[in-house]
Amino acid sequence: MKPSHYNYHPTFPLVFAILLAFSAASTAVAQPHDQFLQSSIRILRFDTETTPKPLVIVTPLLASHIQATILCSKRHGLQIRIRSGGHDSEGLSYVSQVPFVLVDLVNLRSIDVDVESRVAWVQSGATVGELYYRIYEKTRTLAFPAGSCPTIGIGGHLSGGGYGVFHRKYGLAADNVIDAHVIDANGRILDRKSMGEDLFWAIRGGGGGSFGIVLDWKIKLVPVPPTVTGFSVTKTLEQNATQLIHQWQYVAHRLPKDLFFLVTISRANETVQATFSGLYLGLVDELIPLMETRFQELGLTKQDCIETSWILVMYMSQFPNNTLESLLNRTAANKTWFKIKSDYVKEPIPESVFAEIWPRYFNEDEGRYGSIVLVPYGGEMDEIPETQTPFPHRAGNMYKIIYTIGREEEENLDFQRYLSWIRRFYEDMTPYVSKSPREAYVNYRDLDLGMNNGSGITSYAEASIWGLKYFKNNFRRLVQVKTLVDPQNFFKHEQSIPSLSSW
Repeated sequence: MKPSHYNYHPTFPLVFAILLAFSAASTAVAQPHDQFLQSSIRILRFDTETTPKPLVIVTPLLASHIQATILCSKRHGLQIRIRSGGHDSEGLSYVSQVPFVLVDLVNLRSIDVDVESRVAWVQSGATVGELYYRIYEKTRTLAFPAGSCPTIGIGGHLSGGGYGVFHRKYGLAADNVIDAHVIDANGRILDRKSMGEDLFWAIRGGGGGSFGIVLDWKIKLVPVPPTVTGFSVTKTLEQNATQLIHQWQYVAHRLPKDLFFLVTISRANETVQATFSGLYLGLVDELIPLMETRFQELGLTKQDCIETSWILVMYMSQFPNNTLESLLNRTAANKTWFKIKSDYVKEPIPESVFAEIWPRYFNEDEGRYGSIVLVPYGGEMDEIPETQTPFPHRAGNMYKIIYTIGREEEENLDFQRYLSWIRRFYEDMTPYVSKSPREAYVNYRDLDLGMNNGSGITSYAEASIWGLKYFKNNFRRLVQVKTLVDPQNFFKHEQSIPSLSSW
């Protein structure tokens, strides 16, 4: 049995070593590389014939299976990649340019919701949709402030921060983690007390794949009304979308914490449209007068709104028949050729940029497959210190920009054209976004920002090129924690936190 991408490697007996280690416990699955394409890869750029494949895929059932995999991989000098949902935007959780073992946490996805204590334990292999479903089946008045894509894995989501429709009210998902169990590079299982506050700080927003493998997370559930209001209004350029987007910048981050609404900009037929959509933690009769006072220009009416539960507001467009069981489908998301980039905005962007630069890009052929999302900050995000977790993008940010380009699978597709489109768009936005550093969101991994040395030994200065963009001054503390807990830099990838000891 020889992997097709790599020549046979003398460390390949690891497969058998792992299987032997598992045989003493319960039965875990160790799949050869030819099962790789059957697992949860979302981005087709990393699902090709030339994509490097793992020597083996381990799908552990118990913590001991992960411990054995770590120890065997260290003995044979192999890297480990850790996948929970398969959404890593640069494939870093399941692709490596050197021989590697893939630990897929798909079987570790139990969820235990304690309504009375308002907490839950959730394993890293669970998805956001599975977590929401299990909370909602027990209570209509508690939720969790995570993202809206139901197939995102909890492990990666919390490791990078995790934002959603509740972050202006309750902060990020990682802000609401109160305990965890992590397996370190020595195979030890540590809880918050035994790992110490430095490591506990690092795993809540410092990015996945650097400090260990988090087994599960204890999360704090947050109160929500039994009935909330969702709304959506779409305007084209001919309906003053440009002016509304420009005005939105002055309004959205200053609204009450109970109100979240973003803007999605895309091409529609022969024009550009902007969809203003969001969620209000209250009733429509409270929302309408609030919007008339704060953003009358949008013209929101009751006909644009719906009163229902928080979970249906989030997913009614995806599951129009209220079939919430669809949240349990881990493969519901479409697989696409995809690239994402991010920015943070601290000063209003001139209206001329929305009027001139953006329509120009969306009118290009590639622009038909692109979108821009403006995500408001303010509220609770202004009140949490930027050093509380590694995620530093707090007070001073009006909103985040998300740039995406995606194509469904197509024969002979030249995706380089689309990569060029999003990179040119991003470059032209340089004067209007955060500076020194130009900030970015770590869960939208972007290797254009920089990479570690292929040798696995990267200096602080080299890693700072990309690290300061994700973490600002928190990057220094992350490097210090990494040096203490993983001095030999066992857990690494192209944008993992470097260890000064290994350097």
